[in-house]
Amino acid sequence: MSAPVTLLGVPMDLGADRRGVDMGPSAIRYAGLQQQIAATGRSVTDAGDLSVPHPAQREPTTDDSVPGRAKYLTEAKTVCGRVASAVEDVVADDGLPLVLGGDHSIAIGTARGASTAAGDLGVLWFDAHGDFNTPRTTPSGNVHGMPLAAILGIGEFADLDWTSTDIDPANVAIVGLRDVDDEERDLLRDSSVSAYTMTDLDDRGVPTVLGEALEVVTRDTDGLYLSLDMDWLDPGEAPGVGTPVRGGVSYREAHYAMETIARQETPLQALEIAEVNPILDDHNRTAELACEIAASALGKRIL
Repeated sequence: MSAPVTLLGVPMDLGADRRGVDMGPSAIRYAGLQQQIAATGRSVTDAGDLSVPHPAQREPTTDDSVPGRAKYLTEAKTVCGRVASAVEDVVADDGLPLVLGGDHSIAIGTARGASTAAGDLGVLWFDAHGDFNTPRTTPSGNVHGMPLAAILGIGEFADLDWTSTDIDPANVAIVGLRDVDDEERDLLRDSSVSAYTMTDLDDRGVPTVLGEALEVVTRDTDGLYLSLDMDWLDPGEAPGVGTPVRGGVSYREAHYAMETIARQETPLQALEIAEVNPILDDHNRTAELACEIAASALGKRIL
């Protein structure tokens, strides 16, 4: 039997420091997520939204105990703690959490909760960006550009207990990269993370690259955590994102990837969809696409 799905909304926008993405969970629900998942034959429950702080005056705060610049890091700690607890509870109860962002900073909580409950976890990161900046390397100070570095304890995140996980960088694969900052690039090259750019997909094809990435994330692991930033897709397909980058994956490439993930044997322990911003969208197209992609990852088939 497939694990029952629990929807967890996280209307977080402070990691992106831009309004609109906090409405992502509502937009995805409105597009029919629960109905599409139920149509795959899975049981699905909507647990509602987790509480997120909304500063009365949106002046970016910093955590003076962390060198560098990371806006709203204290608030991110609070939210990610709630996400980690909720995700851990769902996984421990043999369920599958589907976390709805919100900006991608919430991945720190999803990864921590899933890895705590599931044991050795492989991470498949679908994103136009590396999300491998640290408070010292970031050009913007936005935490949504740092979650993967935080999860793996890179740089200034090494001593933060609320971001730490036991995830092995050798079991992490980023797929679809096409926008990486200079110092972030150096950190990625020095790590054991497997990073596949859009050029790799163009040269070798999605089936080959995805197959290799799945080998990386399922090697000696107990489960898989899939984190999907909707800017992974080309803006022509998914216009409602905060940081669009031209040249992303197509509609069919995205579905093929999800269908392949659904067929592989290592259990999916957590799924996350981040960065849907309905203010920037066109008739909720991006949220509708997020629902379709999630359904494919959870077993929807053409025949």
